[in-house]
Amino acid sequence: MVGTGVFTSLGFQLLGIQSGFALLMLWAVGGLIALCGAVSYGELAAAMPRSGGEYHYLSQIYHPALGFLSGWVSATVGFAAPTALAALALGRYAQSVWPALAAPVLAGTSGAQVLAIGVVLLLALVHGLSIQAGSRLQVVITALKVGVLVTFIGAGLVTGKPQALSFVPDAASWRALLSPTFAVSLVYVSYAYSGWNAAAYLTGEIDRPQRNLSRILLTGTAVVLLLYVGLNFVFLRSTPLGWLKGQLEVGFISANYLFGPAWGRFAGAVIAALLVSTISAMIFAGPRITQAMGEDLPALGWLAQRTSAGIPQRALLVQVAISLVFILKPDFQAVLVYAGFVLNLFTFLTVLGVFVLRWRQPQMPRPYRAWGYPFTPLIFLALSAWTLVFIIKDKQEESLYGLATVAGGLLVYFAAHKLRPTPRP
Repeated sequence: MVGTGVFTSLGFQLLGIQSGFALLMLWAVGGLIALCGAVSYGELAAAMPRSGGEYHYLSQIYHPALGFLSGWVSATVGFAAPTALAALALGRYAQSVWPALAAPVLAGTSGAQVLAIGVVLLLALVHGLSIQAGSRLQVVITALKVGVLVTFIGAGLVTGKPQALSFVPDAASWRALLSPTFAVSLVYVSYAYSGWNAAAYLTGEIDRPQRNLSRILLTGTAVVLLLYVGLNFVFLRSTPLGWLKGQLEVGFISANYLFGPAWGRFAGAVIAALLVSTISAMIFAGPRITQAMGEDLPALGWLAQRTSAGIPQRALLVQVAISLVFILKPDFQAVLVYAGFVLNLFTFLTVLGVFVLRWRQPQMPRPYRAWGYPFTPLIFLALSAWTLVFIIKDKQEESLYGLATVAGGLLVYFAAHKLRPTPRP
């Protein structure tokens, strides 16, 4: 979960919100949404333990066509776009440390983009050859990442000089909480929390998922919520807002202000290295959805094939190819809003499925039931719907691209059914 969004999105939020209280509430509300979603996914995963995430749940709860659309979105947007965004952010942070990376290298492609492409290809090679090597790499760099963030928060609280920014709520802060800008900014925050549901995509590879998956989802999300609120408090408390507003590399800028240019460059290099964890996680989890789609649709059966080691290499290659397209045509903010909008659509429908499934199949075995039901799923649905409405109103172009992506998936679904092999007599 911890990756691109927390190191890049605060600058975009500051373009419309300058209240310290409202900005921290953004991260708290985003964490609340993720926690309520994790509670709901835990029930669905325990009741229907199979890899595939939304693709599997929506196929079973509503219709295979809707499940396919969620899988299509996950393959084209849900994992490929965040992989590209994390790689681009890595390149931008590295460029802050080594400005020479801004220069064109090949056919107008900057050194930062070449670095991003190289990291994606290297991680794809690791995950494409060995599940064990990929898993160990993920554990190591995630542990390092959490350790670095805790250290950064502690150092920032001790050494940072408080800025003239109040975190006490006042009338203007409460108005900001109800504004369209706050709702749209939740897209950036929701993107930063994206990955709270990633363990559901690997259900079939988790030991005793009925017992363990809900714990994984809830514990991971709660830890990340604390890290995110703490990190953004340090950014806002210790760095002038003018330095951060509209900037992508907020972690580098804050470290540069807190610790001086030399340590700032070091922190920028460390954050760039830590973003490898996000790219690695997306490359590891995403192909499992595409593989599940291939298992269910004969026309896409070639995507279901695994190596002798159990790795869906073809699905992995497809996701990597789409990620490279996003990297070569970068528009960070637009891609972030576009991805956030489309992903919110399907997580909304998935959490709604908790109510649908309880109504349709009340006797279904549920080893884990959503804590706080029906309030926790309702909180998720209400806040997600509020965000989606304001995105459609305020970010029409990105919304249309998102809906066009869904429509494209529907065409692929029907085409795949028409191409289904005819059974021999």
